[in-house]
Amino acid sequence: MRHIKDSFPKESFPDLLVGMDALDDAAVWRISEDLAIILTLDFFTPVVDDPYQYGAIAAANALSDVYAMGGDVRLALNICGFPPSLPVEVTAEILRGGADTVIRAGGVIAGGHTVDDDEPKYGLVVMGTIHPNRVLTNAGARPGDVLFLTKPLGVGIITTVLKAGEAHPSHVKAAIDAMLTLNKDAADVFREGDINGLTDVTGYALLGHGMEMAENSGVRLRFFADTIPFLPGAEEYADMWLFPGGTCNNERTFQDRITFDDDIPDEKRQLLYTPETSGGLLAAVPSGQTEKILALARGRGVDMWEVGEVVSGSGIEVVKNR
Repeated sequence: MRHIKDSFPKESFPDLLVGMDALDDAAVWRISEDLAIILTLDFFTPVVDDPYQYGAIAAANALSDVYAMGGDVRLALNICGFPPSLPVEVTAEILRGGADTVIRAGGVIAGGHTVDDDEPKYGLVVMGTIHPNRVLTNAGARPGDVLFLTKPLGVGIITTVLKAGEAHPSHVKAAIDAMLTLNKDAADVFREGDINGLTDVTGYALLGHGMEMAENSGVRLRFFADTIPFLPGAEEYADMWLFPGGTCNNERTFQDRITFDDDIPDEKRQLLYTPETSGGLLAAVPSGQTEKILALARGRGVDMWEVGEVVSGSGIEVVKNR
């Protein structure tokens, strides 16, 4: 990645407002003084059994990067890898789930590309739009900001237990409902408020994406373990130590820059390293704007949890409570 980045020095491309050097959620290219495009892509293997839900979740996950930059979804292209033996009715349901989700977002699917693959893979290339001066990134957090999260954690561990056939149906339903929820309304809340930094919580988990925000902003994030919300069943499965492999990968990548209070159990620490799919938004909000943000959230029916604060320093610390 560094070799590729070096081939496109930022000073040579002044209209590339957000690129590979930023470790952000999507790329942003300025078209004119009042218009920029946001471009992202994401795809993955099935996380649920139902093909329609799989397509819808994969689409919601891909769209989230546009919302994490503060933009509006406009256009999407399908990315498909399907086994030739997969019944056409199944592939049609996957694509229908993705299309319906893009429609809910106010966008349109204009095509795509399909290849043969041994395991189903589906996702989207997504284009959004935004005013160049209104781009939200993960680099704006400032000491004194309050950290808000808009979805409970736990999707990663619940879908892992689902694949093993051990997940309770009510836990699965709550996880699916969370993954199907677009971040559109939450993004609208943050755009109407005066916030400093924004990202979404997906494969790198809360701590990984939090670390990207901390490093890009030159600050330290302090999370309050007791205020972080979890989906029903997530902590139960954590007690059974049923974590996906991505948990260990994230821990190895980020643990040197993260500290925990001694009284935070290992199971909760691991949950904070566990990958999420179509997770919520993590926002850094100036303390003077928190009441406005919460009022906007209530008005739009958006869930919002205060999960931490931004302080001077570097890295992340997880304390038991505020």
